[in-house]
Amino acid sequence: MGAFNDKVFEAVRQIPYGCVSTYGDIARAIGQPRKALFVGFAMKSSLEEGAVPCHRVVYKDGSIYASDDEERPSIQKQMLVKEGVPFIDETHVDLNACHWIPGASDRLGRPDDIDWEAEMAEE
Repeated sequence: MGAFNDKVFEAVRQIPYGCVSTYGDIARAIGQPRKALFVGFAMKSSLEEGAVPCHRVVYKDGSIYASDDEERPSIQKQMLVKEGVPFIDETHVDLNACHWIPGASDRLGRPDDIDWEAEMAEE
């Protein structure tokens, strides 16, 4: 793949069974806090089925990837339900109950080896 994707996959592999992280959590964990969208692209490019638990990555509001079929829950939802991940409605996981932040070292789950003031400054 590439160095970025490899870092994403390694971080996602750390998400415990029955827990979820957000695209932003993963981006911050790999030191690329502004690259949550690219984490999503990496998830889509994961070719080895089951090698990376992509289903454990959700949007920042807890929503899951939308199903193409309104009559059937998404595969992501089926996999999360099987792991016991709680939902607050049909399309949102209960982040208060199952949110896992990789490498959390402060209240916001940001790794402490990054100069956050410089990283988040306007360019």
